[in-house]
Amino acid sequence: MKKVLVTGGTIFVSRYIAEYYVAKGYEVYVLNRNSREQSKGVKLIQADRHNLGEVLRSFCFDVVIDTAYNSDDINKLLDALGNYKDYILVSSSAVYPEYATQPFNESTVLGENKYWGKYGTDKIDAEKALLRRSPNAYILRPPYLYGQMNNVYREAFVFDCALQDKCFYLPKDGEMKLQFFHVEDLCRFIDVLLDKRPQQHIYNVGNSEGISIRKWVEMCYQVAGKEVRFKNVYDDIEQRKYFCFYDYEYYLDVSKQHELMADEKSLLEGLREAFVWYKDNSDKVNKKPYFEFIDDTLLSC
Repeated sequence: MKKVLVTGGTIFVSRYIAEYYVAKGYEVYVLNRNSREQSKGVKLIQADRHNLGEVLRSFCFDVVIDTAYNSDDINKLLDALGNYKDYILVSSSAVYPEYATQPFNESTVLGENKYWGKYGTDKIDAEKALLRRSPNAYILRPPYLYGQMNNVYREAFVFDCALQDKCFYLPKDGEMKLQFFHVEDLCRFIDVLLDKRPQQHIYNVGNSEGISIRKWVEMCYQVAGKEVRFKNVYDDIEQRKYFCFYDYEYYLDVSKQHELMADEKSLLEGLREAFVWYKDNSDKVNKKPYFEFIDDTLLSC
């Protein structure tokens, strides 16, 4: 039985990863402060990752799966770990500057992205710190992750609009494209890496095709059993005040990922699964005041 250490393990990506490997029959340890409900089947190592002492020293893990945010996260965990075989860092596409040539590939020069700011530059530092000390580690750079357990108010916002039969306020003509990746596909690609052990150690990961925000909203309404009515917003209003994504279109080259894992979950299927989860777990999503802004600022349909 493989031993897996998942840092966090209580929110969205890390929680899904932990439950995914529990379902595969692995011995899954989660490292967190025990301030949230733990998933069934995991083994808790209760500690602050910035003050670990000797708590990890006696363990031997087959793989460490980390969602570290910065270099301090990386260095303190590596200082505290005993033996481990593989290390996988879930980084972010926020490491690519918005002015670089698209689609971004793994060799694109990294830099500050004006939309993601410190989050992106901290992820750059985390990647560098990891590769300095563990050069055989794997780094994954996803675009927008989605699926069950997503606590970010993205598809859930559109689900709420659909469930309340609201007209949807769509930025401009709705043709801005987004790129997604289902959290289960992220786990499946981790499996591929651990099985095939490719020589390349940094991978963009994501769906092979982008989708317009108009089509994405239509799909969110569809899985909720509703038909959308749009109100296009052409006024000079900050998009993030009423919509769940920045006015920023970017695209990752994920060809290297698809050489190793050719299939992917369809976006419609993934949104359907996300909606089923959300209906029973709406309290687990960090909601933003989009509706208040729309009611106060934008004209109703």
